[in-house]
Amino acid sequence: MESESIAVRLNKELHQRLIDLAAKTGRSKSFYVKRAIAQYMEDMEDTYLAIDRIENSEGRVSMEEAKKILDVDS
Repeated sequence: MESESIAVRLNKELHQRLIDLAAKTGRSKSFYVKRAIAQYMEDMEDTYLAIDRIENSEGRVSMEEAKKILDVDS
């Protein structure tokens, strides 16, 4: 997988916490930065998807209607 690099400035306290976590776990600082960014982006994408669906709610169906349409038992 091809990757790109970026520069990120952290305050001293956050940077030290990152250093400590990496040392305790044997993982790299980059490992934790990448995981944190991925998780945050996933959360934000979900948030904006939910907002979009609320703002553009035409054609909404109830859970019961969705279950019938999808033929789901539960």
